Amino acid sequence: MDSITFARQIRKTSVKMVHDANASHIGGALSMADILAVLYTDILKYDPQNPAWDGRDRFILSKGHACVSLYAALALKGFFPTQQLATYGKNGSKLLCHISHHVPGVEFSAGSLGHGLPFAVGIALAAKRKHKDFRSFVVVGDGEMDEGSNWEALMFAGHHHLNNLCTIIDYNKIQSLGTTEEVMTLEPLADKLKAFNCRVINIDGHNHTELLTAFRQFEAEPGQPTVIIANTIKGKGVSYMENNLAWHYKSPNDEQLKTAMEEIGQ
Repeated sequence: MDSITFARQIRKTSVKMVHDANASHIGGALSMADILAVLYTDILKYDPQNPAWDGRDRFILSKGHACVSLYAALALKGFFPTQQLATYGKNGSKLLCHISHHVPGVEFSAGSLGHGLPFAVGIALAAKRKHKDFRSFVVVGDGEMDEGSNWEALMFAGHHHLNNLCTIIDYNKIQSLGTTEEVMTLEPLADKLKAFNCRVINIDGHNHTELLTAFRQFEAEPGQPTVIIANTIKGKGVSYMENNLAWHYKSPNDEQLKTAMEEIGQ
């Protein structure tokens, strides 16, 4: 399955999961679907039959509230049966509404923001110290970049030249209570990241060619930690959700689910 088809499947599965569980956070899950699709199709080293394989690349989802798209990606790649997705958000399920490391393929439980990037930095440092060649990838939210722990982690990564660390900022420009510009502006974001000794790549986070090129650049140009600013649209793929703050929290009803499935397509 190519990455574009995979992204479509992630979106359809995610919307249905949120609908069936009457859950939240579909907007931020849809904004990073293309990022996940390219990573799990073309970039990450992993073995669904052996999720704990020591040589695997480590992928951390720091914006843990957007977990449905990662659960969907992992199930579709064979880490666990897709039938288990129907248990999302239900009593007794391992598929919690914030990402859980009890799910095969998930490295780190997250929910409280600002923790995933420091953890990914630690993984990258450990790989260096142990002379291992696995890489550390982490997706963080843009609102999450308000957390000081992320900037401490980036300063540490730059100081230690962690060129095996790739941070992807899902820059959809809407956080929990408003736009990032209204709540706490991040700009000039690229300049700030460069000041922390990071290589910065600014792309369209829904363009699979740009995503793949950025990841290949990370692989080919060692020396610094890489931060990819992926400019995205919250709720991407479903017209009534796109750039709409309400879909940080709302769950689609039956009619809205039908519309979403039609818009996302086959």
